[in-house]
Amino acid sequence: MSLVRIHNLTISLDGFGTGADQSLESPFGHAGDRLMQWFLTTRTFRAMIGQPDGSTATDDTFARAWGPGIGAEIMGRNKFGPQRGPWTDEEWKGWWGEEPPFHTPVFVLTHYPRPSIEMKGGTTFHFIDASPADALAAARDAAGGLDVRIGGGPTTVRQFLAADLVDHMHIVQVPILLGRGESVWAGLEGVEQRFAVESVSSPSSGVTHVTFTRRPQP
Repeated sequence: MSLVRIHNLTISLDGFGTGADQSLESPFGHAGDRLMQWFLTTRTFRAMIGQPDGSTATDDTFARAWGPGIGAEIMGRNKFGPQRGPWTDEEWKGWWGEEPPFHTPVFVLTHYPRPSIEMKGGTTFHFIDASPADALAAARDAAGGLDVRIGGGPTTVRQFLAADLVDHMHIVQVPILLGRGESVWAGLEGVEQRFAVESVSSPSSGVTHVTFTRRPQP
């Protein structure tokens, strides 16, 4: 069966995957770009925005594992956009422009389903009200045998970890303290026991890449 993977999920030292007060201008809330500075200099990110060059060191080695083998993504509504409640602007197509970097079907979890949006480059956003298990079944059906990526944000990651549906997770711990925001780990005490855990430090950015790989079931 295909794997369920999480990549490049970046958290602060106090465990927040995004800051408070998200808005259209601030996708990561009061954290600004502090969580993602490590990523912005990589060749992987530069290629996403159509720019040359970029670092090929440790950070890029982890960053570029995000794409190969992925056939579909699942994300929470607050990763797609800042709106809450019933949709007031169905013209909004996400923070990524006319050609998002996903190039696969993307299932957006929301209590307010809306018509799918087909974008350039192979990305189609589907808006579904579903449990983690049901959303995963839909994504696997669309992925054509390839893996499914859980794209975030923190609430969605927590739901899939709580449901024990994650096979591989890559966390990037950034040496900053946010103090408030959305926690990745709340309510998940002991979750690390399901996984083999490895850590690699990046001298250039100061972040630590932590990988969690599901242990074989007895």
